[in-house]
Amino acid sequence: MSKTLVNILLSILLLVPVQAIIFNNLILFNVAVPLVFIYVIISLPVTLGTNISLTLAFITGLAVDIFGDTQGVNALACTLLAFARKPVYHLYMSFDDDLAGMRPSLRTMGYAPYMKYLLTMTLLYCCMVFAIEAFQFHNFSLMLLRIVCSTIFTFVIIYAIDSLSIRQRQREKKL
Repeated sequence: MSKTLVNILLSILLLVPVQAIIFNNLILFNVAVPLVFIYVIISLPVTLGTNISLTLAFITGLAVDIFGDTQGVNALACTLLAFARKPVYHLYMSFDDDLAGMRPSLRTMGYAPYMKYLLTMTLLYCCMVFAIEAFQFHNFSLMLLRIVCSTIFTFVIIYAIDSLSIRQRQREKKL
């Protein structure tokens, strides 16, 4: 378990500055923002305790808030995302599977269930962030456009990251 925790902390230490430095400034058409740091929360092991996952998610969101000056929006959304992680996972995977230390990924879940899981989690996070950020439904069409575009943009980047990590593991096994 300690090796898993170290890997998670290293992922947080890598993705949060990358989000703050690169992805927060990579805005498409002044609408879509890739929120790639949520990959850490999405890929937490299924058997990880709720308290630990909520704490890690809150710290991750708070770190992004500090770097991005967003006054707690990401901390709240990350905490809610971590809370919804297990129920969403079990929507697409059965309870009968051996879950010991399994991290949701393309390799462990398969293509269709992982894509559904990733899309659901990304959409859920984007809905929370942009609804909390707007805190009004005055310009609902712009908020909806931001949710859809940011979800697609984030989904594509996270899917690419996960695909690259699978290819890297396959290469290491061949050597």
